[in-house]
Amino acid sequence: MASERCSSSFVLAAAAAALFVLASAPAAHCWSKEGHMLTCRIAQDLLEPAAAHAVRNLLPEEADGDLSAMCVWPDQVRHWYRYRWTSPLHFIDTPDKACSFVYSRDCHGPDGAEDMCVAGAIANFTSQLMHYNHGSADRKYNMTEALLFLSHFMGDVHQPMHVGFTSDQGGNTINLRWFRHKSNLHHVWDREMILTAIAEFYGKDMEAFQKDLVHNFTRGMWSDDVSSWGDCEDLHSCPTKYATESINLACKWAYNDVHEGETLSDDYFSSRLPIVTRRIAQGGVRLAMFLNRLFGEHNRDVAPTA
Repeated sequence: MASERCSSSFVLAAAAAALFVLASAPAAHCWSKEGHMLTCRIAQDLLEPAAAHAVRNLLPEEADGDLSAMCVWPDQVRHWYRYRWTSPLHFIDTPDKACSFVYSRDCHGPDGAEDMCVAGAIANFTSQLMHYNHGSADRKYNMTEALLFLSHFMGDVHQPMHVGFTSDQGGNTINLRWFRHKSNLHHVWDREMILTAIAEFYGKDMEAFQKDLVHNFTRGMWSDDVSSWGDCEDLHSCPTKYATESINLACKWAYNDVHEGETLSDDYFSSRLPIVTRRIAQGGVRLAMFLNRLFGEHNRDVAPTA
């Protein structure tokens, strides 16, 4: 696992500086700022008291208790020399057109290092956070860093194009147009559809968009399915399930009938937006489930690893 590489002392000033970095760092190819914030807001609203207290305790003061304020931090520090090793943790490259994820085959870094992918990262930081209630004996792990990485990567693994084909880098090299401007297939799924939906249907009000997502899984179209979203016997293996869902969705909905240089517009947007919104909601519900089990009385359900 990557745990030994992740366990060096974490400087809280770096996390605090993220509030500045969010505005100044170059854009990353990732679930958009809006997507990550929505995932973390949904999750935080679903936390049980013990987990909510632990999250507030771990967040730097500048976050003012708001997990979503820090959920993009891992995208920013991946550009810093100290954290460049984390870049492979944001995605999974799978064999072209295989439309499957096999952990032993696909979860590795560019140099072949095992567990260096988003599914491995979630398992790793989950293991670290299992030590939170152990106190000072486990200071080799930095819990703030682990919380921020886990929260971010739970969003990434639910973005279908983060589990994409190797040759096109998860759609990053498939250049096309989104309505009237240039884009690429990965960016369409990362951000274009989210921003278009917020602008077209919610008057650019992200809170209204969030309320609609929550309504859909509490009383709306996903309410019959939401109980199954949190099914997870083993927190360390469930990220493989989430990654498998993503590559299946990428093949069925993202890549399907898309060609280099074409223009994607209304038909693609209307048919794919339900996939994007559902994945954001699933990521939030599942992040809450992880944090509730890690920090709450259900902590006993997960055996800590060394």
